Amino acid sequence: MKKLFPILFLFLFGIAGVSASASQYRLNSEVVDQMFASAESVDFLAPAAMAPLADFAGSSHAFITQDKNPAVAFILAWAVGYLGIHRAYLGTSTSTIVAYILTLGGCGVVALVDWVVLLLALIDDDISKYVDNPKFFMW
Repeated sequence: MKKLFPILFLFLFGIAGVSASASQYRLNSEVVDQMFASAESVDFLAPAAMAPLADFAGSSHAFITQDKNPAVAFILAWAVGYLGIHRAYLGTSTSTIVAYILTLGGCGVVALVDWVVLLLALIDDDISKYVDNPKFFMW
């Protein structure tokens, strides 16, 4: 039964791939020419072209510094704490997350302590001191 589903899945995709052909699609050159004629030319080297992106320039850490939900961080620490996913959610640097993965959360000890710390933070409903924390040991 386990092999039946993948075989049926591949069979259906095989039929869909065979039934599609290039003759079913038509390209209307006039419509394409009209689209190119009405398109706006943008020079990316001009400073005015980058004006819409200026709003994002000052807020590079907007996602990291926004309020994080302590319950989400606690659940992530409980489920996959040894991989450091909770630290990624909290905005920790990539090197710390890689260290979590390579050491499996400090052989589980650091991940367990993080879990306890986040449990206490969940009770207090304040994890601001753990957001964007660059240290390997969160506490």
